[in-house]
Amino acid sequence: MPMRGSLICCRVFFATLVLILIHQTAMTQPAAAPESKVVVLELDHVSVCGSSLDTLRQAFTDVGMTPDFGGPHGNGVTQMALVGFDDGTYLELIAPIKAGVTTGSDWAKFMAEDAVPCAWAVGTNVLLQEVDRLKKVGIAVTSPAAGSRKRPDGMAVEWKTAGVGSGTPGSVLPFIIEDETPRAWRVQASASVAGAPVSGVENVVLGVSNLDASIALFRKAYGWSEPVIETQKDFGKLAYFPGEPVILAAGAGWVAERVAKYGECPVAYLLATHDFAAASKKYKLSGGKTWFGQKVAWFDAGKLKGVRVGVIGG
Repeated sequence: MPMRGSLICCRVFFATLVLILIHQTAMTQPAAAPESKVVVLELDHVSVCGSSLDTLRQAFTDVGMTPDFGGPHGNGVTQMALVGFDDGTYLELIAPIKAGVTTGSDWAKFMAEDAVPCAWAVGTNVLLQEVDRLKKVGIAVTSPAAGSRKRPDGMAVEWKTAGVGSGTPGSVLPFIIEDETPRAWRVQASASVAGAPVSGVENVVLGVSNLDASIALFRKAYGWSEPVIETQKDFGKLAYFPGEPVILAAGAGWVAERVAKYGECPVAYLLATHDFAAASKKYKLSGGKTWFGQKVAWFDAGKLKGVRVGVIGG
C-alpha cells in the first residue's frame, strides 16, 4: 500500500507540473490578432462632383439619364440631384449652392471641375457596430455625424455617416451611411431610368497608386479573399474582389494623372444591366471590352464632361 500511495502521489505531482507548464507557456504567447469576418458591402450610392449642378444635370440628360433635383444639403454649402435606379442604388450629382463657394464641404477640391467622380458609400442598419468592428481590425473611422437634405417638396431627409480610412470620405474605402428617416424618402427610381436596361450601380473603379497596398487594405477592412487580377490597356492593372462592388485600377497613364491630381479616389462607375445589347443600343455605348468575363462598354465621356460611366453584364 505505501508503494501504491507513493505512485499516486508521483502521478499527481507530474500532472500538476504539466498543467503549470502549459499555463505558463500560454501566458507567454502573444495574443492572436482578431480575425476579420467576411463583410459583404451593400452599395448605396456613388457621387460625381462639379462646379455647377445645372451643367452636371444637362450632361447626364444628354446621355439618356435625366437626374431629379434632390435639394440643398443641411451644410448650407452644397446641393444635389440624383439618378435613382430600380435596385435602389443611385448616382448622386453634387455642386455648390452658390458658384465657387465650397468651404465646408468634404469634396471642395473636386467641385472646381465640371464633373469628377468623387466618392462612394455603402449602407447599413448597424452603423455603430460597423464603426466598432472597423476600429477593432485597425481601420481608422470617424465618429458618426448627422447629415440632412431638404427635398424640393419641403420634406427633410436625415441620415448619419461615418468616414472610413484616410482621405476624403468615400475616396478609397467607402463611407458608411445609415438612414434616420425612411430610405424611400432619400431615393426613388428616376423616371428616366425606371424599367430601363440598366438597373443600378454595380461597380466602383478606384484609381490607386499602389495596387498591392490597396488590396491589403480592403482585405484587412473586410476580410476578403485574394482578388482576381487582369490587365486592361486603358485602365492598367485591375484587381476585382468577386461578388463585391469594387475594382481597383493602377498603372494606366490617365489613372496615374488623376491620382496625382486628386489623390486615390473613384475614376469610373459601372452600371448593371439585364440586357447588354439593349443597353448598348439605347445609350449608344462604345469601346466594348471584356472585364473578368463580363462585357463592358461606355457612355460618351465627352458628353459627360470626361466622367467615365459604363455598363457591365452579359
